[in-house]
Amino acid sequence: MDTREDNIIRTDYAEVMQKSYIDYAMSVIISRALPDVRDGLKPVQRRTLYDMYELGIRYDHPYRKCARIVGDTMGKYHPHGDSSIYESLVVMAQDFKKGKTLVDGHGNFGSIEGDGAAAMRYTEARLERFTQEVFLQDLDKNVVDFVPNFDETEKEPEVLPVRIPNLLVNGADGIAVGMATSIPTHNLGEVVDAVKAYIRNNEISVKGLMRYLKGPDFPTGGIIVNKDDLLTIYETGTGKIRIRGKVETEKLKGGRMALVITEIPYPMVGANIGKFLNDVASLIETKKTTDIVDISNQSSKEGIRIVLELKKDADIASLTNLLYKKTKLEDTFSVNMLAVADGRPETLSLKRIIEYHSDFLFEITTRKYQTLLKKEMEKKEIQEGLIKAVDVIDLIIEILRGSKSREQAKKCLVEGITEGIRFKTKTSEKQAAALRFTENQAQAILEMRLYRLIGLEIQALMDEYNTVVKNIALYEDILNNYDSMAEVILKDLDNIKRTFSSPRRTVLDNAEEVVYEEKKMEELEVCFLMDRFGYMKLIDLSALERNKEAALSENRYVINCMNTDKICIFTDTGKMHAVKAADIPLVRFRDKGTPADNVSNYDSRTEQILYVAPLSRVEKDRFLFVTRNAMCKLVSGEEFVSSKRTVVSTKLSEDDVLIFVGPSDGSEQVILESCGGSFLRFPVNEIPEMKKASVGVRGMKLKEDDTLAHAYLFDGKTEITIDYKGHSYSLLKVKLAKTRGGAGVRPRIL
Repeated sequence: MDTREDNIIRTDYAEVMQKSYIDYAMSVIISRALPDVRDGLKPVQRRTLYDMYELGIRYDHPYRKCARIVGDTMGKYHPHGDSSIYESLVVMAQDFKKGKTLVDGHGNFGSIEGDGAAAMRYTEARLERFTQEVFLQDLDKNVVDFVPNFDETEKEPEVLPVRIPNLLVNGADGIAVGMATSIPTHNLGEVVDAVKAYIRNNEISVKGLMRYLKGPDFPTGGIIVNKDDLLTIYETGTGKIRIRGKVETEKLKGGRMALVITEIPYPMVGANIGKFLNDVASLIETKKTTDIVDISNQSSKEGIRIVLELKKDADIASLTNLLYKKTKLEDTFSVNMLAVADGRPETLSLKRIIEYHSDFLFEITTRKYQTLLKKEMEKKEIQEGLIKAVDVIDLIIEILRGSKSREQAKKCLVEGITEGIRFKTKTSEKQAAALRFTENQAQAILEMRLYRLIGLEIQALMDEYNTVVKNIALYEDILNNYDSMAEVILKDLDNIKRTFSSPRRTVLDNAEEVVYEEKKMEELEVCFLMDRFGYMKLIDLSALERNKEAALSENRYVINCMNTDKICIFTDTGKMHAVKAADIPLVRFRDKGTPADNVSNYDSRTEQILYVAPLSRVEKDRFLFVTRNAMCKLVSGEEFVSSKRTVVSTKLSEDDVLIFVGPSDGSEQVILESCGGSFLRFPVNEIPEMKKASVGVRGMKLKEDDTLAHAYLFDGKTEITIDYKGHSYSLLKVKLAKTRGGAGVRPRIL
């Protein structure tokens, strides 16, 4: 029998879940989704660049297969799957997404139009010179801390010693748990100027920084049209930037003109270019514009070129406004400057980003010169020992010749111990006992080669010593004097700007919001047709007259309406879908039309159409609603007037569906037919008028497991026959009940 007592820890399940979820969320935020404010990189980007550096894939070396880079990064530093590493590598090589590319890609790395990169086994890459010199330089000088990798078999840098605010230059985007970052790209030269301004004056305001850093600079160019909003965005770290594509006009043959889009808004990069082309085609199809006669995408590696050929006398200004208003040619970039600062996520202003990076810049510069100073001090120690040794070289040779071992000679040089060493004279022994070289100096003397005793070599040693002394003085001045260190940093920033900066691409402007007044549609009476498959179309009344018999026989609904009206579609799910007649194609009689699914929220897979009518008629009528569970009500048509594409036409109980919708003037009679074969007939005025959000009242008392099969609305005089149990049955034979709510009767069929 097991007598051990189990140590059971009881805890609240909610506490465990809360702690676990917070731990997971923080892991995603810090270790995956958000960049570090110091180097502007996410962990996967940092690890990929460092691995390329370690593999020696430098800008002046041959390209290497991306599969090799991805595999090495995953095995050593980032054990989270190869797809995330390769996607990161691809993005860092795409000049249409980054302000400055960090990776030099060779092969198919995707396109601005959304084409994906080739598989990693086909593509090759190496570091850009910019990355190597600005991101990875001085890693050997202890400028950043190194931490163990995931299995503690390797060391990786906690952060890269990036010497410019990469968070601003290349921007960032990422979705974490409960938060997201979206930082636009900026011009390298302007960012450097802003950092220099902050270093010279730490009290500078955001407005002061914006004298140097004017605003975002997207790799796709474009025009920012709300320049005045940028100050608030940079002060708060959040806001919206409105950006437009650049549109130019060109003359074509025959006196016609063309609109040429040469730059696109940054959010249009990728699949949105195709969506833009589709939106323009839709404007033509729906006759929102008749000025465009052809669309062609002539974009290439040289840049964006989308050509819209126009007809003669086209209104170019109006068309341009239409494109800005109705397509992605003007779009919004949402700014949320969120990054990891001091180990936690923080929404940062422009000044805070520059402040954090400047502090980091001083830190890595301090550590660099501390390392350099240490090395120079070690050099100085060795050189002083060698210079001293040259002065007593004969004595040192006598010590070496008289010693029995290397250790014996070393002890004599360091501690003056002469026991066991044969000297030529007592004077030599006395001089040897006075020697006091350091351990490092003694080691250097023992390793010194004889050619160093040549006169020129001795002079070179003295010159080198003088250089080291000067370097030590310089490094100590830099480390002990803020102004000296600042001057070193400013010179370095100037060099980076001079070597790697490029002209601004995005134009900053203040433009009024586009106002486009749609031309009023010429009001015409047309005929709406819908067949039994749900295909809809509009035809001219003249076409209806010529094909009236065919129209009535081939279509479920044939309704005259105005082309400015809306078509209301009531379905069995209790919804009413409204479709603008202008969105329904006006075609020839024999054209097929378009499915209702394409122009409305109606779903033919889950809904069945019960009634269709134009809104102009619906709003003037009252409607009878009957459900499968025999719930009935009348609703005023005015309740269905709405700007929404879909509204709830009636409230349904669980497992109930609508089986009848129809207009009523209050004089008709209602006949309800159950699946069990019972009929009930009563005046429609027995049913109260209610709101559309109500369930209704009981129309017929049903037996258990019985439901309504049909509902009929008729005037009580017209002969209407239905098929009942294989026989024709007249609804006039159904006895008129005094009130609704009865059980109904079963008809006798002879």
